[in-house]
Amino acid sequence: MKFGTSGLRGLVVDLQGHASALYATAFARYLLNKGFAKPGDPVFVGGDYRPSSPDIAATCMGALGRSGLTPVDCGALPTPALALYAMAKGSACLMITGSHIPADRNGIKFYRPDGEIDKADEQAINALAQELDREIVDLTPGSGEQANIAAMQLYAARNRTILPQAALAGLKIGVYQHSTVARDELVDVLCAYGADVMALGPSDIFIPVDTEAVSPATVELMQGWTKEHALDAVVSADGDGDRPLVADEFGNPLKGDLLGLLVAKLLKPDMVVTPVTSNSGIERAGDFTVTRTRVGSPFVIEGMNSGLAAGKTAVLGFEANGGVLTGSDFAPAGETLTALPTRDSVLPILAALYQAKQTQKPLSALASDLGLPVTAADRLENFPTETSAKLMAYLQVSEDNLAGWLKPLGEIAGVDRTDGMRVTFKDGRIIHLRPSGNAPEMRCYVEAADQGAAGSLLSDGLNLIRTWAQQP
Repeated sequence: MKFGTSGLRGLVVDLQGHASALYATAFARYLLNKGFAKPGDPVFVGGDYRPSSPDIAATCMGALGRSGLTPVDCGALPTPALALYAMAKGSACLMITGSHIPADRNGIKFYRPDGEIDKADEQAINALAQELDREIVDLTPGSGEQANIAAMQLYAARNRTILPQAALAGLKIGVYQHSTVARDELVDVLCAYGADVMALGPSDIFIPVDTEAVSPATVELMQGWTKEHALDAVVSADGDGDRPLVADEFGNPLKGDLLGLLVAKLLKPDMVVTPVTSNSGIERAGDFTVTRTRVGSPFVIEGMNSGLAAGKTAVLGFEANGGVLTGSDFAPAGETLTALPTRDSVLPILAALYQAKQTQKPLSALASDLGLPVTAADRLENFPTETSAKLMAYLQVSEDNLAGWLKPLGEIAGVDRTDGMRVTFKDGRIIHLRPSGNAPEMRCYVEAADQGAAGSLLSDGLNLIRTWAQQP
């Protein structure tokens, strides 16, 4: 088991049983040692719709109870809903989810009473897990008081403070429900704002939807639905409901960082925090300062906290996957939208649809008017972590290695090593190579002047990686 960009991840066969109990115990011990909880305090537990999530959640609840804390069962619900509820109660929580990765994998996201754990917390929990490893022999599952309804009611109430009443009246929106735990709230909130909503594609089988690298099959589905039903948009979220998916009137998905920028235009922050993988045009797109970070919500949260400590009063964060974090309160519709410093999918979905309605433009035109460089991203799945590590090490050994390897793509003008390898070519194109922090995947991000150039650069970059991996 290992921590990635956000939470603990691993194969289900490795996480179930001992590992679940071990890390839940280590988390409980950490909360008690640091004063984040005292004996008997509640810890809220939720999960996604993966087949393994209820079993892992029960194991965690048993371990939390044996550690002297009181588990509270929030059932299946979006990660932001769980985090919001736990923070409102001044309590810690943990979420059983693997987000967008396949169902044979799962994970645990940990939250202190004040929000997501940071990298220092991860290291401390890991150290405690190593110390406790041989002590964990009781794997008896546990249970707790049910709190799903109360948690979802609080989340729904927050979502209904984002826009004015009837803000989406006249729009016809499809909700691709698949197996995301956000599927019911997405339908309900869009209806509450007056949209004509169609629920599409619900599934009892878990479907891994990656909102950052949307699969051709998913795009084909959305293109078919927009055409068949004359939809203004199709919206969805990943497995645990913290990353949005918004497709325009043609069924083509909008980039996550573009959605984040639309949230910035709605909320009008004085500071935006976003990873280095987000679109390079963001700095030119609004009246706010921009701080770039490594990939992962803990780094974005760290950047937001630094901004608040420096005197910024309206702080927003977002990632290239579209997940939006609010570091401070906002009031876009007059009523206070409470800070939620963890990724959320509903806010960016509503922001995009509302601005399309307000400008009386289709989503495709709204996106085009932002004037951002064209980006594309994809990943090589089942790419061994040791292979990606060897490639990155080879490229970092010398400038000659990097220049020689990328010579088929262009001449290098600059390199950013904030997270992975982000290379700017002399013609302005960008390619960014980065191993996933929580799965055996190699990710590739590109920017170019137009869609054709971006697509070609992405294809060529992935082929370079494949060719390198196949060498003896």
